[in-house]
Amino acid sequence: MDINAGRQKKTSRQPRLMIFSKRMRFANLRFLSDLEPLLKGISSTLVISGRVASAVCLTSLIVYFGYNLKPSEVRFLTRTLHVIQLVFALDITYHLLFYFRDTVRDNRIIKWIGDVAIIVSVVVWALPSDPHTTAQWLDSLIRVAKMKMIWFPVLGLYSVVEICHAASKIPGRRTNPSYLMAGSFLIFIVFGSLMLMLPKCTHHGISYIDSLFVASSAVSITGLSSVDIPSTFTPYGIAVLSVLIQLGSLGLITFTSFFAMFFTGNTSIYNQLLLRDVIYSKSMNALVPTLLYVLGFTLTIELVGAVCVFFTIPDALGLDLKHKLMFAAFHSMSSFCNAGFSCVPEGMSNPAFMASGQEIYLITSALIFAGAIGFPILVNIREILKIYMKRLLRHIGFRFQGTSVKHIFDLNTKIVLYTTLTVLAVGSAAFFILEYDNSLHGMSLYEKVVQSVFNSLVPRSAGFASVNPATFLDITLLLVLVQMIIGGSSQSMAGGIKVNTLGVVLLNLRSVLRGHAKTYAFNRTINPVSVRRANAVSVLAMIAFLCYLTTVLLLEPGLPTRSVVFEVVSALFTVGSSLGITSELGDASKIVLSTAMFLGRVGIISLLTGMLASDCDKSDHLPIDNIIIN
Repeated sequence: MDINAGRQKKTSRQPRLMIFSKRMRFANLRFLSDLEPLLKGISSTLVISGRVASAVCLTSLIVYFGYNLKPSEVRFLTRTLHVIQLVFALDITYHLLFYFRDTVRDNRIIKWIGDVAIIVSVVVWALPSDPHTTAQWLDSLIRVAKMKMIWFPVLGLYSVVEICHAASKIPGRRTNPSYLMAGSFLIFIVFGSLMLMLPKCTHHGISYIDSLFVASSAVSITGLSSVDIPSTFTPYGIAVLSVLIQLGSLGLITFTSFFAMFFTGNTSIYNQLLLRDVIYSKSMNALVPTLLYVLGFTLTIELVGAVCVFFTIPDALGLDLKHKLMFAAFHSMSSFCNAGFSCVPEGMSNPAFMASGQEIYLITSALIFAGAIGFPILVNIREILKIYMKRLLRHIGFRFQGTSVKHIFDLNTKIVLYTTLTVLAVGSAAFFILEYDNSLHGMSLYEKVVQSVFNSLVPRSAGFASVNPATFLDITLLLVLVQMIIGGSSQSMAGGIKVNTLGVVLLNLRSVLRGHAKTYAFNRTINPVSVRRANAVSVLAMIAFLCYLTTVLLLEPGLPTRSVVFEVVSALFTVGSSLGITSELGDASKIVLSTAMFLGRVGIISLLTGMLASDCDKSDHLPIDNIIIN
């Protein structure tokens, strides 16, 4: 009886415990639901504080490295960065405590590494650094962690991530893509112009107009400069110039999407659609691999190019190891991005390069070609390599599911490759023939061939000069101007109206002359929208050229017309070549050409489409009539 009574007591207690547990869970959920508005308010406040702190952090780092500060000012900035460090740590800790599940689901391992680095840096600063009270290994670790070369980059990188994450949400508000791109480049230009004016960026200072002109040229990856780069900018200024060139070459959407995806794990759907168009990904599933491929290809080519350039630097330049490394990295990046800037006196026309052989010109030509071929072509080449690899493995005995692809080369790829190689071959041969006894006089046959190829690639957008263009024949200058207008491939580092446009315009001309109803190539019909866009780009480019040329001729009546024409074409089509009048331009002309470089980088048709696009299209409902055109 006692045993049964005990069992009844035990079973009677279980429902009571279950009821009590349910009541506690209900009370906890009710408590959290009541606190939810407060928690969300605190979270929003911390997010805003984190973004403000990120902006202040980057500003403080710029001031710290860009100005010659007094000890008291250094202490003030260091304390400010410590406060920012605490703000970051508080934001991270709060979200881990109250939004742990969301944090685990949304954030990726790289973001976790950044969060842990911030928390650890705060803990390390709280620990005493005294070898008498702590173990020797711990004291050494604390001292290393407190070094500015360690925690400054941690704070800077975390701030960049926060700002890029905030910027990646802007397209989610249905911002016009044309305005977004134009606004991002404009921000880069203004910010870069202010950075280049920092005392530690220049040897003897620089005016704001010149700084704005150089920043516009760097962001638009043009290469024109109103000042001598090596004698004006310090290594710190060259580093700022490098960042502007890299940002201008890849663009805001690519960078912000990269940080948003790989540091926070998510980004808006609209931003992903924009990114898909920028990097030419055919599906949303392939977006991340394509983004990695584009960025990885860019960094790999620049790294390989830097290594190759390093071993071709002539001793006659008199550079030590540090300056050799700087020149190799900067020249490789400038070549691949088709920027045309150089950090050595006289650039590529320095006699030391010509006397040491032609290897550096060949490497530079390869980098220029790779940068001007375009991301869509690179993506298609990656797909082609995958298909050929699968075919090879299938022959060996491996089996893969899926249907075979009939057209492995995109129509865009074929048109770009055929047009690019044709323009390059014709331009090289024409330059070799025309300048054989002029600017190429005195060179060996091998040197003449290399210089002909190099000087046929450079006008396409790069802006380097191994031979002074002012010594060219008039007919050669006309050839160079045509190549400058043509430029490289769409969605690449190059400028001009693009070889895609030229190819479509010529194919459309062939169809018109033959009386064909549609434009076709390689057994495929080209979309009429692409044909109309190509014609529009060509016409708008000529209109813009005439407007800018007229303006600069009015502002600079004392300069030779030939030189002004060359300068305007170089700026508008983001080439960077000059006949030597850039430094002689007035402030008004520099501002005008800065807008030309900006317009050439953003794209005339893209900017005007965003400004003038209308949702109401009545063309399908109107009667058709003919215009007499002879």
